[in-house]
Amino acid sequence: MKKLFAIIFLISVSGIYAQVNTAAVKLGIFSPSSAGGGFIIGYDGSHYIDKNFSFGWSFDWFHKDFVDKALVNDINQNPPIGGGETNELFAQTNLHDFPLMIHLSGKTLVAPYTQAYLTAGIGAEILLINYSNYADPTKDEFQTAFDLNWQIGLGGIYEMSRQADVFAELTYHSSSPSWTYQAQDKTYERVFDMSGFMFRVGFRFYY
Repeated sequence: MKKLFAIIFLISVSGIYAQVNTAAVKLGIFSPSSAGGGFIIGYDGSHYIDKNFSFGWSFDWFHKDFVDKALVNDINQNPPIGGGETNELFAQTNLHDFPLMIHLSGKTLVAPYTQAYLTAGIGAEILLINYSNYADPTKDEFQTAFDLNWQIGLGGIYEMSRQADVFAELTYHSSSPSWTYQAQDKTYERVFDMSGFMFRVGFRFYY
């Protein structure tokens, strides 16, 4: 009889947590190698398997206007183009980065109302880039680039109520979208190394 009650209890708990979903908004700082540090904001939706494990998806937006130093170095190696400040005009870049991830997370209680968690995910990355034309830096070009990505991170949660919590997390993100183009009878590849650390804080609702 005790075993029967235990089985019924476990099924009930599983059923309860099968209905728990979350919605979270996260914002913070992202510092990819190619672009340098900037503001990032995102949305995270998750579904709890039980009280400690969840899976879900996330969508982020990162924007940065910067000078692509790697491209400046490439241009400086081509004497016909010139050098110095002129080359920085060729490397002016306006970048919008959209990482889309699916992820798994596990958490554990470390103090009253406080939990620590680990998270890992994989997905795809879309870059929308406006950059200066190679032949005429007063003109802009538009390009899209894609790549697969992955993340791993850790964080802490403080429960405000049964329906809401706040959290902070440190994540390492890896991705390198690229594309090739022709200029002066040569083929070049522009690689945007979007690998780097994110630190974000957020607010999560349970429903």
